[in-house]
Amino acid sequence: MKIEDMMKSPTGCPISHDAAAFDVFEEDYLVNPHEALRWSREKEPVFYNPRLGYWVVTRYDDVKSIFRDNILFSPSIALEKITQAPPEAEEILKSYGYAMNRTLVNEDEPAHMERRRVLMDSFNLDKLEKHQGDIRNLTRIYMDRFINKGKADLVNEMFWEIPLMVALHFLGVSDEDIEQLREFSVAHTVNTWGKPSESEQLAVAHSVGKFWQAAGKILENMSKDPDGSGWMHHTIRQHKLYPEVVTSSYLHSMMMAILVAAHETTSNASANAIRLLLSTEGAWQELCTNVNLIPNAVEECLRVEGSVVAWRRRATEQTKINGVKIPKDAKLLIVLASANHDERHFEDPDEVDLYRENTTDHLTFGYGSHQCMGKNIARMEMRIFIEEFTKRLPHLKLVEGQQYEYLPNTSFRGPSSLWVEWDPDKNPELYDPSILVKNHNFPIGSPLKDDLTRSLKVSNVYKECDDIVRLVLKSPSGHVLPKWSPGSHIDLIINGYNRKYSLCGQSESSNQYEIAILKEEEGRGASKYIYNNISIDDDVQIVGPKNHFRLDEQASSYILIAGGIGITPILAMADKLKSLGKKYKLHYAVRSIKGMTLVKRLHSDHIDNLSLYSKEDGDRMDLTEITGNITEGTQIYACGPERLLFELEKRSNSWPDNTLHFERFVSRGENLSPENEHSFDVELKDSDITVQVRDDQTLLEALLAIGIDAPHDCKEGICGTCEVGVLKGEIDHRDEVLTAAEKNSQDRIMTCCSRAKGGKLTLAL
Repeated sequence: MKIEDMMKSPTGCPISHDAAAFDVFEEDYLVNPHEALRWSREKEPVFYNPRLGYWVVTRYDDVKSIFRDNILFSPSIALEKITQAPPEAEEILKSYGYAMNRTLVNEDEPAHMERRRVLMDSFNLDKLEKHQGDIRNLTRIYMDRFINKGKADLVNEMFWEIPLMVALHFLGVSDEDIEQLREFSVAHTVNTWGKPSESEQLAVAHSVGKFWQAAGKILENMSKDPDGSGWMHHTIRQHKLYPEVVTSSYLHSMMMAILVAAHETTSNASANAIRLLLSTEGAWQELCTNVNLIPNAVEECLRVEGSVVAWRRRATEQTKINGVKIPKDAKLLIVLASANHDERHFEDPDEVDLYRENTTDHLTFGYGSHQCMGKNIARMEMRIFIEEFTKRLPHLKLVEGQQYEYLPNTSFRGPSSLWVEWDPDKNPELYDPSILVKNHNFPIGSPLKDDLTRSLKVSNVYKECDDIVRLVLKSPSGHVLPKWSPGSHIDLIINGYNRKYSLCGQSESSNQYEIAILKEEEGRGASKYIYNNISIDDDVQIVGPKNHFRLDEQASSYILIAGGIGITPILAMADKLKSLGKKYKLHYAVRSIKGMTLVKRLHSDHIDNLSLYSKEDGDRMDLTEITGNITEGTQIYACGPERLLFELEKRSNSWPDNTLHFERFVSRGENLSPENEHSFDVELKDSDITVQVRDDQTLLEALLAIGIDAPHDCKEGICGTCEVGVLKGEIDHRDEVLTAAEKNSQDRIMTCCSRAKGGKLTLAL
């Protein structure tokens, strides 16, 4: 079919040339899916692709919203063949008795959650802990086979077989027929998500049929051992307890499906991760010297080069996604690989940042009630693989010039081979055998935020005035630092203090960060210590950059308001607006012009848009005059003393929604006092789980305890990272993020500090 013949969508809307030309089976998408869809993220985030017959969704928020609503967006087509099979292939499958039924992956409610609830026990964090030793032993055994060779294809030597062995052990299946099961797994992937030719479909159908029969035989043998260990034995026992929930046909389908789900995705993810880490400058060396970074490195690899590229949903009703009309029964291809590179959610998304603080927001595991049950097993395997390789082969490198081939399909991605090489004479264990007994068993679940500190060196110290010091920080190794956007801050860790400071240098700078710090005599001690003691060449630790005060670059005009040291994030915003040619006014109030920080920069770069107010000179910032005529399209960004922000909050009630944006770095909250609290229940609507929050724990702690990857950062109610939507219930707000109007709306909560006023909350999580 010619492109010009495919220019109308099912809703009758015109189809762009890019949307019509897009092909999920072409090399561009197979090799680099997020890059192949950059054009879509930038200008057409939801489009109809006539070649595939699907609506394609590419931005983070849209993909997550689809995952969130599995009623409106049914998972029923997740395992549907994407390429129509010829009648001969269907007959072949019938000859094997193939009768694949619904599984946890493609089942609608309420059946999905009824089954998921009775089968989740084996996936609890405490139950998974026992698998760490087996995975490490397997890794050692397989590495021993090639450790002295100096060259290996890691896919064939290790990454294909170990995840399969782990999957078999987890299921409770005996160790046999690995090569045959490997063939079956590939056939199932091609059959469901690939584009085989008609002749290939016949061969694939035979393999899928044999896979079905093999799964049935394994299941039959397991049924003879009712007391056996492993998830399938548990599932068989649950079948006897709940025969209407866990049916016989379901057992057979899940036996086959989970081998693919648990095995192939982890195999591909491991190969992708090692390739990414070895090809990213400095990343491998960083992990070799800092083992604590490995859990976050795994998440970053899953974000940047995840093995699950896309998933599918069906619209059960007519709806809209990002303003695009979607008809009833429309098929959706939601591209996780593209969403994971959305700059609207991830800072500098195409760069690999092992210290990225929100990388666990990636959607490679899905989201909501259909999120991958085995995500923590996959994490465990990948962490152990990377730890063992960095420990035993720190001198590992990719074989140059090798070509990477990917199985043509819409949804899964990993190289068919991964060649690496090293000098066996430099293997550390030859000189220090003790490294083989030094194991780092990482806590099960998402990474610990405390492990993400980055070492920097103070390259310059400037005393801006009597009580403000400006620091320039650089990498000791000279490595390029992650980019940041206006409004970003870092956590500075020094001498036992951990404080947040806004970045105030040029955001385009790639080799240094700048922060300005006000010495507070009545503060908590950090600023005073830094002001009095910091020197050039001092070593410091940072976390970040992070941005919870992001500048909307699409507004028509801007009012920037700063008081005192609050100029630091506001200055970076002014720099950006000037570079974009935007209309802006910068209002800055200080005690004295002499005490004004960054004075030269303000005068040289923003004098035409700058209004200064000095209390010493009798000048007063008149907020009535500055904000007296706020119209739709104007954005106000403010940072400064609490009294300034409070006054702006009061005035904002009469402004258009989402006009005022501000940031606080100081919490007024107190530590949790159990004697003054009450326990309450929280229903997680998206996950269909209810959890109790005790009187001695925060809502965030309760979520993390059951394995929910709840986003968080400061744990003080001042950064906004842990915000979650509230669907029902009255909130006891204790944060410093939400405005008064936002708190009154009772539709969102900061899980790190706020609680329920009554006995229950229902969250969009």
